[in-house]
Amino acid sequence: MTANLALRAVLPWLAVLAFLFLPLRAGADERIGVMAAELESLKESGDGSIVLNATFEFELPQALEDAVQKGIALYFNIEFELFRKRWYWFDRRIASHSLVYRLSYSPLTRQYRLARGGLSQPFESLDEALALVKSVRNWKVADKGLLTPREDYDAQVRMRLDVSQLPKPFQVNAITSREWSLASDWRAVQVPPDLQR
Repeated sequence: MTANLALRAVLPWLAVLAFLFLPLRAGADERIGVMAAELESLKESGDGSIVLNATFEFELPQALEDAVQKGIALYFNIEFELFRKRWYWFDRRIASHSLVYRLSYSPLTRQYRLARGGLSQPFESLDEALALVKSVRNWKVADKGLLTPREDYDAQVRMRLDVSQLPKPFQVNAITSREWSLASDWRAVQVPPDLQR
């Protein structure tokens, strides 16, 4: 009898928990995966630049694809941070950079346009434009002079859709709908010892 009462008391709570976790499960496909990320010294430049090469993977949710088709620009932010480890205090951030891609569609030319800084490039298909967003090559994130021998360093990278750049009505959608939530977790990037020379 007591076990039945306890079960009846617990069942509504289990139903509520299941309801809460269902959207999280459904939204897992909209997340961005950091497939690979590495730091290296850029050989071509004589200034000792440290560059990041990274590969991301994600599928653009249908709601975001529809928004682009209707003329809404999407902003993808790639963020990088470099820390010097300190045993006596919090790690010290010595470099922080952000790379922004603006993805838009022009119904007039029927082309997608990807802009980075002052440069923009047209694409015939959405897949072609996203392929460039998903693959970052030779992005300068630090100078070798920042790194010193016999010190330990940590680095991390992530990508996210910057919903603050969306028009106000779409920002509300981004808050209430998981389809508009597109981001990766921070991914650790190894700092090779040969960069500290």
